[in-house]
Amino acid sequence: MAEVDLQPVDKRPARVAAMFDAIAERYDLLNHLLSGGLDWWWRARAVRAARFSGTERLLDLCTGTGDLARAAACARPGPASVVAADFAGAMLARAREKMRRRRLPVPAWLVQADARCLPVGDGSVDVVTIGFGIRNVDDVIAAARELRRVLKPGGRLVMLEFALPERRWLRRAYLVYFRRVLPVIGRLVSSHPDAYWYLPASVSAFQTPGQLCAILSDAGFVSVATRPLSGGIVWMYVAVR
Repeated sequence: MAEVDLQPVDKRPARVAAMFDAIAERYDLLNHLLSGGLDWWWRARAVRAARFSGTERLLDLCTGTGDLARAAACARPGPASVVAADFAGAMLARAREKMRRRRLPVPAWLVQADARCLPVGDGSVDVVTIGFGIRNVDDVIAAARELRRVLKPGGRLVMLEFALPERRWLRRAYLVYFRRVLPVIGRLVSSHPDAYWYLPASVSAFQTPGQLCAILSDAGFVSVATRPLSGGIVWMYVAVR
């Protein structure tokens, strides 16, 4: 069975932030193109899993260009307010531009921040969402502890992340797409030679769903649950502080 070489992936914050800044202008187009439009559905599932009642303060971490934060803010019901955080300044600029074009129905703040050290008070948010960003964090264990710190007791964590499918035939097809097709399309559209090599490399080198669940449990989360989406290409994680 074909595999991706598990070579070390350089996830130093400055390097990864610079890479995402370099592709910020074409990031949304590539997301929709490379996922076949499924990224909209994945985010909708995450918003439903957050179980908003209209009173919550939401922190959307690794917000990128803000699509998950906007989907949550526009849900009915959605959160009462949104803080969207990312460490890539150009990505946040795109998020700000999009939020300006489509006025959100709730207050929203954008903050440049590192997931391992958030400028948010202890127990100050009700829900944390992360859409396809936790694998870009250099120290996932430290980030999990930080997420627990900022959530109120009983607060909810909802994450989406890519994974390698478990079914053999789907895994083979997925690896061919990841290794041969995705980097070529990404390079042609974004004109960045490394960014869409980084995507398959970071997914392949990241923790398995079971390992990530163990990290969340060790950090103090309870009721940790997972759900595979789209045949296990994406996994949704839900946990309670």
